[in-house]
Amino acid sequence: MEEEGDDAPIRWVPRSARYVEKLATPDVTIADILGDVDPIRAARGGHLLSDELVINYGLLPRANRGIFAINELPDLAGKIQVGLFNILQEGDVQIRGFPVRFPLDVLLVFTANPEDYTARGRIITPLKDRIGAEIRTHYPESLETGMQITAAEAWTDRDAELPIHIPPFVAEVVERTAFLARTDKRIDGRSGVSQRMPITVLEGVASNAERRALRLGIDMASARVGDIYAALPMITGKMELEYEGEMQGAERIARELVASASRQTWARHLEAADTEAELARIRAIVEHFEGGSALQISVDAGAEACVQGFEVVPGLLEHVAAIGLAATDDPPGLRVAGCELVLEALVAEKRISRSDAGGYARARHGRE
Repeated sequence: MEEEGDDAPIRWVPRSARYVEKLATPDVTIADILGDVDPIRAARGGHLLSDELVINYGLLPRANRGIFAINELPDLAGKIQVGLFNILQEGDVQIRGFPVRFPLDVLLVFTANPEDYTARGRIITPLKDRIGAEIRTHYPESLETGMQITAAEAWTDRDAELPIHIPPFVAEVVERTAFLARTDKRIDGRSGVSQRMPITVLEGVASNAERRALRLGIDMASARVGDIYAALPMITGKMELEYEGEMQGAERIARELVASASRQTWARHLEAADTEAELARIRAIVEHFEGGSALQISVDAGAEACVQGFEVVPGLLEHVAAIGLAATDDPPGLRVAGCELVLEALVAEKRISRSDAGGYARARHGRE
């Protein structure tokens, strides 16, 4: 700029080119991070090994005027961590055998799971001392924040020719399932339940709704609470169980979490309704099943057929409309989702029972 002024050539470097990321694995070498002498380049170019032109720069020098991130820092070998001292303290690096130093303008970012400090590796103390700040992330503190993150990250906006509608209360059940899992004593709290669980579960719910719509040949996929059970493998695969949980089994725990999440979501809607009138409808629903009636709802059944089945249960559709889940003139898919939410909530309260195949019947007591 001093020599050419306004005539100096300018090249725009996009942010994707100014961010370099490296996953720390045991086989990472100092040459990968900082650089090394390349004898092949020396031979091809006719350079002496003492010539700086034979230097093959690593990722860190190439990230100059950018951001260099190392993921899972405890997995990085101790001698490699030592190699980062100078760049953190002095802002420059030295390549093997060359006394030439060159300053770097780079921001270094490290990520690590606190559990890894003792489980798989460690961050050496001098390196921790040189890191400017340690920021500990946490799970979403509120349900609303978690739902916003899940909605932003989940792949649910797919094919424009087959739109997928996920009712807000279905997404709420998915998020509440993760919140309940994080406080369940049967699940290892140290490993935790990450935000990836509700994200993948919501994607699984959308996929099952999409599959059902394609099989039925309809032009709108509507998610239901029952679709969450189709995503059970996405729940069980993200839980580390304690001894008690291992005895009960991951799938059983996951089913209980979904039912409890449904109950909490239903209870929130119930608070805004005429409680006395709705309690009477709930008693009528429970008495219907206690009288020996049963209801089988297939996850692959069409919405119209499901609504016809729910109409048999006295007060169910009226209760769904009264607490604001789905009005009587709403699409059948939304009404089905609302009915399933109410029945799942009653299952969680042990007032009715649900089979693994989606059949609702009177509550089981004792060894029934």
